[in-house]
Amino acid sequence: MAEVTLIKNPAEQQLTAEWQEAKARLPGPARLREAAFERFAATGLPHRRVEEWKYTDLRVLMREAKPLAPRPDADVFARLKDAGAALGDLDARRIVIADGYLAPGWTDQNSHDPGMAIMELFAWLAESPLYVDRLSQNVTDDVAIALNTAFMTGGAVIHVRKDASNAQPIHLAHIFSGKTAAATYPRSVVIVEPGARLMLIESFEGPDGVDYQVNTALQIFAGEGAHVDHVKVTREGDKALHISSLMADVGAHARFNTFLFTTGGAVTRNQLFLRFGGEETIASIRGATLLNGKQHADTTMVVDHAAVGCQSREVFKTVLDDQSRGIFQGKIIVQPGAQKTDAKMASHALMLSEEAETDNKPELEIYADDVQCGHGATAGDLDEDLLFYLRARGIPRAEAEALLIQAFVGDAIEGIEHAGLREALMEAVQAWLKAR
Repeated sequence: MAEVTLIKNPAEQQLTAEWQEAKARLPGPARLREAAFERFAATGLPHRRVEEWKYTDLRVLMREAKPLAPRPDADVFARLKDAGAALGDLDARRIVIADGYLAPGWTDQNSHDPGMAIMELFAWLAESPLYVDRLSQNVTDDVAIALNTAFMTGGAVIHVRKDASNAQPIHLAHIFSGKTAAATYPRSVVIVEPGARLMLIESFEGPDGVDYQVNTALQIFAGEGAHVDHVKVTREGDKALHISSLMADVGAHARFNTFLFTTGGAVTRNQLFLRFGGEETIASIRGATLLNGKQHADTTMVVDHAAVGCQSREVFKTVLDDQSRGIFQGKIIVQPGAQKTDAKMASHALMLSEEAETDNKPELEIYADDVQCGHGATAGDLDEDLLFYLRARGIPRAEAEALLIQAFVGDAIEGIEHAGLREALMEAVQAWLKAR
């Protein structure tokens, strides 16, 4: 049998060269890093023949791989202490992660909440080496996750103890600080013990005009009866490539809510790999995306129902203007024995331009017979009857369109429990409409 040799493109060659140069100095578990890079080396960057990446051909979109961003010095961290403040006054504990590195000083000792510990990723692994195996849990064969695991530079570990509840939301404020192109690989871990509650906000931002690259990953382990709220806000620079992977393993009788809000970046891909391993979990998975110019945004989701009586609702809204492209790929899996599953998925696209494009691919994979599962997808432009109704009452067309777009997106945002964050995101929607 002939041996097939993978021909590497320039980006894959650059990633290999970067790995050879960086692997000796990267901290943490070398064995885990090497195994992850071998997975990438065996397959290369994903392309349109890989079904999960059919609409986001990374071999085409990622023409070159940027060098690994260096650790910022203390002056840079001091300058960036207000990163993420654009979300408004959320009364949250803000933790800055600049260029993929956690701001110094976040340790178990400086946590003001006795029910919570916050540490730097590699410090946590050094104190708890048994968690190396846990770090590899839920790490699928996905190439983006493999690259993040190989190059991860740091991040936060948030550990909420049993029955504890954080008084303030935790805000992981990611920012790219460089003026020249580079790549960042932050990795964070959240452990929410049984009966505990956490609200976590992630924000991503960076400068316009710099074609930097972000490959970020977040792992969440939620115990029995835990309540987790997660909101991710992506407002990257106009030339940025942003790939995000959320991996969550949720226990029995838990509540799990996640919301994705995307307005920035040239190319954005949000991946969600969610597993409900305990019975009677309730989950809300929602998102809102606003695109213009030639922006490309891809939401790809796999929701694995592996236990009896779990309920999930997935609702995603996308607004597309100019020549932008929005993709939604959602798969619900119901494992054998996961009876009484109740899962419904919907994606809706609002087309503001004849040149915009939307691709929707919902899937159901069901191996149990006593379930309620469904999916739906819609795409269309603004309702001319509603526009006429508003204009007949003296509202200018641009303002009437803005009101309808706000109502369309607001239906998804209203599901966020935190009132201050809902208000901040609606203000972001208004700013996007104003700049339109």
